Amino acid sequence: MGASEGRMQSAEGRLWTPANIVTMVRICLVPVFVVALVSPWPEWFGFDWLPDGDKSIIAAGIFIVISCTDWLDGYLARSRGEVTTFGKFMDPLADKILVTAALLALIELGTLPSWVVLVILAREFIVSGVRMVAASEGVVIAASYYGKFKTVFQMVAVVMFTVKDSHMVGTAGEAFGDMLWLASWAVMLVALALTVVSMVDYVAKARFLLGFGREEAASLDEPGVRGDAVAADSAEEAEDVGGSAGAEAPSPAPELGAETLALASSAVADAVRCRVSVGTAESLTGGLIAGALTSVPGSSAVVRGGVVSYAAEVKESLLGVPPATVRDEGVVSAETACAMAEGARRQLGCDVSVAVTGIAGPGGAEPGKPVGTVWMALATASGTEAFEFCFAGTRQQVREQTVNAALERIRCAVVAVSE
Repeated sequence: MGASEGRMQSAEGRLWTPANIVTMVRICLVPVFVVALVSPWPEWFGFDWLPDGDKSIIAAGIFIVISCTDWLDGYLARSRGEVTTFGKFMDPLADKILVTAALLALIELGTLPSWVVLVILAREFIVSGVRMVAASEGVVIAASYYGKFKTVFQMVAVVMFTVKDSHMVGTAGEAFGDMLWLASWAVMLVALALTVVSMVDYVAKARFLLGFGREEAASLDEPGVRGDAVAADSAEEAEDVGGSAGAEAPSPAPELGAETLALASSAVADAVRCRVSVGTAESLTGGLIAGALTSVPGSSAVVRGGVVSYAAEVKESLLGVPPATVRDEGVVSAETACAMAEGARRQLGCDVSVAVTGIAGPGGAEPGKPVGTVWMALATASGTEAFEFCFAGTRQQVREQTVNAALERIRCAVVAVSE
């Protein structure tokens, strides 16, 4: 990552990247689409001969062009290595402004009932509220495919309703005899279903932040839990399993403090109590998470192992991270962290796996990814979720904070999996 430092620009240059300019242009074009759709602009400019149907097609064409810029700014940001914080904020906001403006315009024309927009806007308010809670905890929840498909179906539905003046009038036979009307509503209903599902998925990923399961995760069994909940894989491990998790203090692990060892003891105790196995995939921490877990006596009952994938090639070959993910999203990204966690869970055969990738410093900072940026992912049978952190301090402090955060997430996930 050190090579990327030479590509770093001034603060102003990082702000007005080609990708961010495209995003701002997309926002500025939204009023153009609304005016083209709802105003009598053919009369204003002397195009009285233009049929209303052609006016709708022109408005739909403008909407499609604006929508395509969403793909363009993402491509520019990734291909040029210019993913910025401003872009991360404005890109999804631009999509929401475009879709909301289009839906409100269709309501004004009488093409859509207001309850459709109410469902979509309610979802956005709820997700935004959850995102604010996550941000206050220094966490970013990775977007799921539900959200991406939701946006696609919403935009397709807007285009179809714009082209087809789908007033809900006339008899039932007339309505159901119009194939374009039926197709438009079919796409919109799928979009609404995905809107609700993506909201539920987002809230479920943030359940730990919202307090669901925290009380159980915080409670620990009495010391002395025996480590025979999961069968040992070797005679050497069997000797370790024979001890108890609380019989003696954890042996000191390199670069680990008292807080880290306490978190590791709690995580192992919960894993043993819940009969849940864990594994790790580490980059910047270089095995410290696995080291903390295995410093606890009896940990071999639940710790399946760990993969130290410091190099990108190792992430790809051992954990199955797609090369395209590393190339397009970067090593330090939600996508790479999720792929690492899923690969670790698959390779190690564990119930819960944690993966971390980040920039410990002192060098290696990238535009939009300062030193201390860490992406963490947890993979379980129910799915994979990613979290973003930005830790302050020295290289040692960033690594230790990453380990502590991972151990805490493991502890919460273990309890959730056992429920």
